[in-house]
Amino acid sequence: MAITRLPSAGFSITIRIAVPADASSIGRLTTSVGEAGAIVTALDVVDSDPTHVIVDLTCDTADASHADQVVDALTALDGVDVRKVSDRTFLLHLGGKIEVSSKVALRTRDELSRAYTPGVARVCQAIAENPADARRLTIKRNTVAVVSDGSAVLGLGNLGPAASLPVMEGKAALFKRFGGVDAWPVVLDTQDTDEIVSIVKAIAPAYGGINLEDIAAPRCFEIEARLRAALDIPVFHDDQHGTAICVLAALTNALRVVGKQLADVRVVVSGAGAAGTAIMKLLLRQGVGDIIAYDRQGALHRGQPGLNPAWQWLAEHTNRENYSGDLPGAIHGADVFIGVSAPNLLTGEDIAMMAKDAIVFALANPDPEVDPREARKHAAVVATGRSDQPNQINNVLAFPGVFRGMLDAHAEEFTEEMAIAAARAIADVVGEDKINPTVIVPSVFDSRVAPAVAAAVRAAAQHPAPAPAADPGPADLPEIAAEASATP
Repeated sequence: MAITRLPSAGFSITIRIAVPADASSIGRLTTSVGEAGAIVTALDVVDSDPTHVIVDLTCDTADASHADQVVDALTALDGVDVRKVSDRTFLLHLGGKIEVSSKVALRTRDELSRAYTPGVARVCQAIAENPADARRLTIKRNTVAVVSDGSAVLGLGNLGPAASLPVMEGKAALFKRFGGVDAWPVVLDTQDTDEIVSIVKAIAPAYGGINLEDIAAPRCFEIEARLRAALDIPVFHDDQHGTAICVLAALTNALRVVGKQLADVRVVVSGAGAAGTAIMKLLLRQGVGDIIAYDRQGALHRGQPGLNPAWQWLAEHTNRENYSGDLPGAIHGADVFIGVSAPNLLTGEDIAMMAKDAIVFALANPDPEVDPREARKHAAVVATGRSDQPNQINNVLAFPGVFRGMLDAHAEEFTEEMAIAAARAIADVVGEDKINPTVIVPSVFDSRVAPAVAAAVRAAAQHPAPAPAADPGPADLPEIAAEASATP
């Protein structure tokens, strides 16, 4: 059975099956699953009798339709009785993924009197007299609000606040697991920019930082800019800055692998929305040789009509040769391709037209801009956003450590110096003696990553570089490009 998407743990199912108690039955199950294009990850015998064996077969499939096909293939086998199919992802989400736990026991009247009334009143008065004490005496010192309006949920679009909640819960769980940061989802039933800014400003006293998540462009740029100007705590849009940090880290090591310098390479970025714009701005600040930005209207170039202010800025600051063609033409001879846009925009043949020792970051999820298996036939280094492929570029490498460092430093803002420091820290965790074409970023489970990023960000916060001249970049413009969804 031919499938276009790769099997993933995100579509893992467990199938309870009764089969005849003979030597060939279980082998027929695994063979059938393999022929259906799925990957068996576990097989457990849960019960038996003299004539039958009950097994739980767990396998990764490509999507819900593929899972149904796998079940149908098993059902069609002689003597096989499929009794139950469980979607392991839905099971994991039952009842939500996070909870509040108390740090104090509250076992006695004495403890209650100090944790709550009357003792708590003294702490309230101390904070009223010195508001800065809130960072020391409350959860503010270690708590982040994960704020979303549900307008750009993953790659799924405008699903609204309730449907965004599983993502924000997951984000909060990652904050805790990797950074020791207490984060809480704040999903807003409004997509009005003024309302979002007003609400976040109103709730900010309880938090040491704001993580904006899955808010569509152009509003995400304006919301972040206005909140950064209004609040005395860091405001960080992970879809922009987290992605940019991880891409810069991965590209740093990928260039080490192929022996090229950032100042000498030409980069093509597919997708000039939130993530793509942030990536390009960070690469430009780091002195990249040249960039071509590609989006719905083609390659952004000078003289192109109908550009909004953000795209106009990119057209004026990138694309040295003023290329105006399609995406395959843009990557012809390019050293690096970075995709943060849409699936299946390129083929292996397109990648073959890139420069020698090309680097391909196809980050659209779950389906990349080019099949990574095809890209590897022609590129020296290939990375995706998928956990089942080598070189996964995942924002969890950045945001837990970034916020850990900012909270520890009592930072009042997130800066570009912090972003660059975080990217260097992520890249250096791998070690120049360890990097190779399939290892350009550390594992998200590498326990060294978050502490290294936190230390780098903390140092950048405590010893900031001199402020650069005012930058009239996209993040400062009143109107920003619509969310990227590039087409060839």
